[in-house]
Amino acid sequence: MELSGKTCVITGGASGIGLATAFAFGAKGARVVIGDINAEAVEAALVALKGQDIEALGQLCDVRDEDSVASLMSLAVAGFGSLDVCVSSAGILRDALLVKVDRETGKVASKLSLAQFSDVQTVNTVGAFLTGREAAATMVDLGNGGVIILLSSIARVGNFGQTAYAASKAAVMAMTVTWSRELARYGICVGAIAPGFIETPMVMKDMQPQALERFKATIPVGRLGRPEEIAAAAVFIAENDLVTGTCVDVTGGIRL
Repeated sequence: MELSGKTCVITGGASGIGLATAFAFGAKGARVVIGDINAEAVEAALVALKGQDIEALGQLCDVRDEDSVASLMSLAVAGFGSLDVCVSSAGILRDALLVKVDRETGKVASKLSLAQFSDVQTVNTVGAFLTGREAAATMVDLGNGGVIILLSSIARVGNFGQTAYAASKAAVMAMTVTWSRELARYGICVGAIAPGFIETPMVMKDMQPQALERFKATIPVGRLGRPEEIAAAAVFIAENDLVTGTCVDVTGGIRL
């Protein structure tokens, strides 16, 4: 796909990977529509994007809510007349062991709560589902095809202390493959990106410092990734019409 003049919707688009993706698509001449749970951050992001002469719209969007996600797609069509690319970037991280055992007693001291597990599934899995569904429905109705990009993770194969997150990102990968098969007849490609450990506000805020340092030591390139490097992968997927039903790992060489 030639991105100049196309419209790209990005959830979680006001910070981190989402905002970097908005800048990356904007630099290619695309018009961007960002949605985010943080309304103030949306406004700040729009100022920054427009400061780089990028055509941009944005609004509050809670990816857990059907109407909110549908409204974001409607904004793209109403504002720019099309929806060509959708990047599902919104997500949360809540690390915890399945069971935590007291070293002195050898007994279980705490368990991963259902609420904690459910919160991650609701944002990461349900949010990706709603975003992909509403984008697909809009693209089919417009009749011009398109590209849907989901954010999975290197943790999709399972990772110590990340039951909830790993499960959600495995689900995202399964949806990617399923949708690529279902939507190909409508000219819609579906790809995923699996970031490794990326220096984003979510990772720096929500990941336990000890765990982060432990994982950093295992990265062959010797550093955390940058949001811009994930954004570049999203541009690659959108521009290459042969990329569908697969995942691009951007990890710095780390293997879990």
